[in-house]
Amino acid sequence: MTSLNSVYSARNADDALRNKELRRLDLQSALDSRKSQAERNRMGQFATPFALALEILSYAKKLLPRGQKIRFLDPGFGTGAFYSALMQIFLSSEIEAATGFEIDPHYGMPAHELWRDTGLNLNLSDFTKAAPREDSYNLVICNPPYVRHHHIFNGEKTRLQSASRMACGVQFGGLSGLYCHFLGLSHAWMTNGGLAGWLIPSEFMDVNYGTALKRYLLEKVRLLHIHRFDPVDVQFGDALVSSAVVWFRKETPPQEYDVRFTFGGTLSNPKISRLIPSKILRGERKWTRFPMSGTRKDETAPELSDFFLIRRGLATGNNAFFILNASQIAKRGLPEKFFSPILPSPRYLQITEIPSDEKGNPVIENPLFLLDCRLPEAEIKENYPSLWYYLAEGQESGVSQRYLCKHRSPWYSQENRPPAPFVCTYLGRGNNKNGRPFRFILNNSRATVTNVYLALYPKKPLAQAIAEKPPLLRRIWEILNRIQPESMLMEGRVYGGGLHKMEPKELARVPAHELKQLLSLPLKPHQRRIFD
Repeated sequence: MTSLNSVYSARNADDALRNKELRRLDLQSALDSRKSQAERNRMGQFATPFALALEILSYAKKLLPRGQKIRFLDPGFGTGAFYSALMQIFLSSEIEAATGFEIDPHYGMPAHELWRDTGLNLNLSDFTKAAPREDSYNLVICNPPYVRHHHIFNGEKTRLQSASRMACGVQFGGLSGLYCHFLGLSHAWMTNGGLAGWLIPSEFMDVNYGTALKRYLLEKVRLLHIHRFDPVDVQFGDALVSSAVVWFRKETPPQEYDVRFTFGGTLSNPKISRLIPSKILRGERKWTRFPMSGTRKDETAPELSDFFLIRRGLATGNNAFFILNASQIAKRGLPEKFFSPILPSPRYLQITEIPSDEKGNPVIENPLFLLDCRLPEAEIKENYPSLWYYLAEGQESGVSQRYLCKHRSPWYSQENRPPAPFVCTYLGRGNNKNGRPFRFILNNSRATVTNVYLALYPKKPLAQAIAEKPPLLRRIWEILNRIQPESMLMEGRVYGGGLHKMEPKELARVPAHELKQLLSLPLKPHQRRIFD
């Protein structure tokens, strides 16, 4: 029978933990306020909400063998949200050891003071440079710093690639974020059979650099469960809505096994759940299609790439300088022969069909024009002085030294991007009036587009069919706009706040069954994804 003293002792311990967590939350808020958002973004510092930390540690308890003593490691400690949750979910007698690493003294030193009386071993140092301990850990829980690759200098990149390869046996690419290396390096710290739960960006499931991380998860450990948060569910804040929790054990995986994929809700009570065979994951480039979709049923089904060459719109290097309206061109007396029409940003283009005047210019409100000249400066100075003075302004203001401009010859010329009869918006949200994050626009003009659009150029068989039957243009456009949003979203990617993005290769893989039925064009294997 439990004594009254032990009950009081447990209550006091619970109160102490709750008070400690309240102090930690106050500390986190105060420390965050002393850093600019830019500083925190550069170091990839996104604090884990305590409710989510509790959910993750509660789920870990379900996966751990009953009665096992916990040896806990958090390589990206921060102020200790996961450690605080650990102590609230597990009894102190169940925790044998706890270790953390925090590289930033701004957070590390106050955290050390906060937790100094709890038995935590907090290292105020860089985890990526620490030698793995012999006393391995059987529970690794971490929200690693989300430092993008362009904030990792080349020498540091090489060191990280080498160290993570030595630790886990997989080479991460140069575009990998720091979180990939954290995950790979931790492999050497884990005991065989140890459990890991990582809160990381879900983009690894789709992007090219994520291939190495997916290989690690399928070949070096046993992948158990990937839970992805619903982008429209803001229960954990915008910084986390494009995140996933990845669970695995450090053990040799069987040849074939199932991995649980869940979406929305919480780890324990997701909105959607599906078991995906590991053999399917090995052949699937885009993991975010799970669990909403299952195995691709027909790999030979028609796709947009069978009918279109899809290109991103052109990048000018400085839209404010190179894109002008008619009154700006007239006011400066600039020669119209060096300007061609270009569509405005989707936010300023509410229509989905672009009419044209007799010159091929789009009939829209406040039409815009792109400066594109390939003459040498000496010839421009002699024959087109107004343009030469304008270009001189661009040199004085530094436009000519921008990355794209200084890598062009001449710097004021543009990419070759002919007008496309169909264009698709590149970014969008699914909460607009018709629920479609992307719009297909029928372009009847000679206007080109910037890189906020994707241009669809009919391939030869389709172009010939359109030339023979011009009314096909409109029917094709109508079919494009009938593509179900789910088919688009399954191929695109999503970011915080429910912002969807579609790259050319992703749009190319969107199913196009209705186009095939309309056109009855023969699709030969060698025609597939020629331009990927």
